[in-house]
Amino acid sequence: MSESHSDAVTVALQKNHHWAQRTAKEHPSLFPALAKGQQPAILWIGCADSRVPETTILGLQPGDVFVHRNIANILHPGDISAGAVIEYAVAHLKVKHIIVCGHTSCGGVNAALGNSALGIIDPWLLPLRNLRAEHAKALSGLSPAEKTQKLVEENVLAGVKTVRQNSTVIAAVKERGLTVHAMVYDISTGRLKELDSSEDKDVAAVRLDAFETSFETS
Repeated sequence: MSESHSDAVTVALQKNHHWAQRTAKEHPSLFPALAKGQQPAILWIGCADSRVPETTILGLQPGDVFVHRNIANILHPGDISAGAVIEYAVAHLKVKHIIVCGHTSCGGVNAALGNSALGIIDPWLLPLRNLRAEHAKALSGLSPAEKTQKLVEENVLAGVKTVRQNSTVIAAVKERGLTVHAMVYDISTGRLKELDSSEDKDVAAVRLDAFETSFETS
């Protein structure tokens, strides 16, 4: 480990100790309660970018948000990791909200708008490249920054669509009102914006017909 990296970890540990002491003083019941279990109201599906720390930007505390993050907050329908997180959060933790969140200046989105080979990242970015191709006409007249923003938003909406196709999510929406949200975080302002991810009734009906499943009982 280099000296600079070692210093960064040392500082992080020191700050952790200070944070733990301050938090225990300001919220004396927090850590004892967390030691007994978690009851988060929100599942956050976001980007791994270091500039988008979900609990911090939401102004919440440890235990409030269950989290899944990856490069460019891409949701592949067959991704077992994301699927397991969604299943656990919805079926077992009983979260009330799922937030799919992208952000401005996303490196993964910018990579998908370019044509450089990136190795193992390339197959991961395929859904973004598919969105780029699907919205090529709309993207063609935009500035580079506008293209990034457009693809960021389309990626979030595609993620919401994938989440809503999950049978566990479908059941929770029907049985207890689970809500799925589409959001974009503006790194330059620290603000979240909610996108319109509402569905036409006919579209929703087709989705339910195709994706609603249940275990057969003997």
